[in-house]
Amino acid sequence: MPLIRLGQVDYINCIPVYNFLSECIEENQFSLNVQLTKGVPSQLNSKFLSGELDVTPLSSIEYAHNCDECYILPDISISSDGKVGSIFLFSRVPVTELDGKTVAVTSASATSTVLLKILFEHYYHVKVKYMSVNFNLQHIPPAAEALLLIGDDAMQAYYKGIDGSKYVLDLGEVWKHFTGAKMIYALWVVRKDFADNNEIAVELLSKALLCSKLKGLNQLDAVIEIAKQRTALPKSYLREYIKTLNYSFNDEYQNSLLLFYDYAYKSGFIDKRVKLNIWRGKCAD
Repeated sequence: MPLIRLGQVDYINCIPVYNFLSECIEENQFSLNVQLTKGVPSQLNSKFLSGELDVTPLSSIEYAHNCDECYILPDISISSDGKVGSIFLFSRVPVTELDGKTVAVTSASATSTVLLKILFEHYYHVKVKYMSVNFNLQHIPPAAEALLLIGDDAMQAYYKGIDGSKYVLDLGEVWKHFTGAKMIYALWVVRKDFADNNEIAVELLSKALLCSKLKGLNQLDAVIEIAKQRTALPKSYLREYIKTLNYSFNDEYQNSLLLFYDYAYKSGFIDKRVKLNIWRGKCAD
């Protein structure tokens, strides 16, 4: 079997997918040779697009930019139906008063930034200026009125509070209010050239990831314990967060993703309509 260079998002939202991967490979006697590389979404996006990774969770908006170069692995994503619990806008003022103001956005995720911009344009109808900041910032910069954070940093900031913030928006919840749709933040993808030349290996890895996902969701106590050790957040808080997320990618989630792409296209964040090229599945558009 070829070496599969697999990306792993270094946030607790991916623990259910990866925690039992080795166990599933051994139990099912998959002859897989997997090398894991951890990173935040933006880092994994870059490594995948430069050819350093063969399979990775990829930000939804980056898939839209590169849909001709990869396949989506079936039945797995990072999604939410309403609140997501790890993508927050922290603001000094109500969001409707941000018109003309500066908003600091994390450099860790392109999808969350695009989602925020879509909501500003189409839901809140405000025009703001943007500044990019490091993803571990825990306060609203003096030059900004609001700050977008994602992942573990966002959870810590939400639980403990953040200097200068009086208003907090969960972007998944706002998207649900706006569209009534689910929100898909990341997809597991495989490079098309790698998949076409290593079909058996890709099929086995896809099955192993799904097996690990199911084990993780069925053994939440183990997942929560790992998350607590990493974040020191209360188990009750972490359990609620993990249960908020959804890791499926059925037809309803696919249609919700295409709706997100429609708004991204209308706002000029992508330059063409997107098709969902699913590994050994249909091409959805």
